[in-house]
This record gives sequence, C-alpha cells and structure tokens, in this order.
Amino acid sequence: MSDVIDKLRDDSQYYGKFGRQFLSNSDIKVLLEDPSKYGVPTPDNPAFAGGRLFHQLILEPEKAANVVCVDAASRNTKKYKDACAEAGVPFMLLCKEQENITRLTDKMLGNLDFFDTIREDGNVYEQPAVGTIMGKQFKGKADILGTDCIIDLKTTSNLDDFKWSARKYGYDSQAYIYQSLFGKPMVFYAIDKKTGRMGMFDTSDDFIRRGRDKVERALEVYDRFFGADATHNIETFYIKETL
Repeated sequence: MSDVIDKLRDDSQYYGKFGRQFLSNSDIKVLLEDPSKYGVPTPDNPAFAGGRLFHQLILEPEKAANVVCVDAASRNTKKYKDACAEAGVPFMLLCKEQENITRLTDKMLGNLDFFDTIREDGNVYEQPAVGTIMGKQFKGKADILGTDCIIDLKTTSNLDDFKWSARKYGYDSQAYIYQSLFGKPMVFYAIDKKTGRMGMFDTSDDFIRRGRDKVERALEVYDRFFGADATHNIETFYIKETL
C-alpha cells in the first residue's frame, strides 16, 4: 500500500493512468450529472490553473516559482496568442490574474487564525490516501492533513453563496469521501476571488449525509453503465425530470 501512496504523491500518476484505477470525488460529480463523460479527462483551463497556483503558493511554493504569466490585457490580444504559441501551450495565466492570486494567498496567510492552522507543526501537505467505500476503490489527496482534521483550500466567486456552491460543486461528497479515507472531518478554508473575504466552514452531519447519498447514487449509475455486470449501454443514457 505504501508504494501506491508514494506513486499517488506525483500529480502525473494521481491524475494519469495509474490514478484512474481509483474512483474520486470528481467522478461522483460526473456520474451524477453526465455519466457519458465518465473516464474522459477534463482539459486543463485558466480557471483550473488559477486554483492550482493558489494551492501551490500556499502548499508547494517551489512549483509556483515555475509558473510563467503573460503581461497582456486579455486572451484576445496578439501578444497573448504569440506567447502561447512560442511556449507551445494552449493557454497561460495573465499577469494580472497571477498577481490577484498572489494577493489572495498573502491575504489568507496574513490572517493569524488561518496561518497558525495551515502552518501548524505536524501538518502534511498534499497527502494521498486510498480505500474502499461502498465496495469500490477510491482515492483522495488532502490539501492539508492535520492532527484533528483535513483542511481543504477553496477559492470562490461569492463567499456569501459558499454554503450553496458547496452542494452544487460536490464538496459534500468530497467531505464524505475524505472523511472515510482519512478518518478525520473536513474543514473548508475559502476566500472570495473578488473581495478577499475569507471563511472557515466546518461540515455538519447533514452535510456529510448528503455527500454519502450522492456517492451512493453515483455508484448505482456506475454499476448500471460501467460495472462488471452492467445492465445498460451508456449510449442509452438520458435524464427524466418534471418541469
């Protein structure tokens, strides 16, 4: 098992072929919303890159040092397109985006309550785990594995709506999966990308139950279309709702 954990520390293994033998929270969201996309890698994009840089600046600053930005007004400019072509990449962060992300990390680490818990002795950053949940093999990677809880870092477009976006984006199923894998409750540290307002959000029993229900429903979909004894072809998938 230790060999598996060591391999999953490498992002290329975690998100690559080796890691795809395990289910993850992102799979739960796909299975519930559009199972035809299950197993299809999600292309990287500027939003993902921005969130990744936020995490790296706090947890893995050596990786953040390698991020290069383009000092252009927008992605529609010739300067931006030429820079991407020269680097051979589909997109890059704008320097103003990188500066804002740096501002957000400075804001979070500048608050003593956040700083003390993020930098607490004994914390382990980017810690992977695997385990069996409802008969299926799952993986997870904790942003911060603390002595008493798992801390997950989030950026949000509206801190006041975080309670609702936490359900929309599957943070409830994430909390259930991670609590099952690591044996500790999850706390979300969120910061508003526009205002810099911050919040600490712990997880209630109801929140965890909703997450468990989502995982259970998603695995029913998985078994129906992708399991060893699948009863349906994914090409027959459709949704049925009352308007």
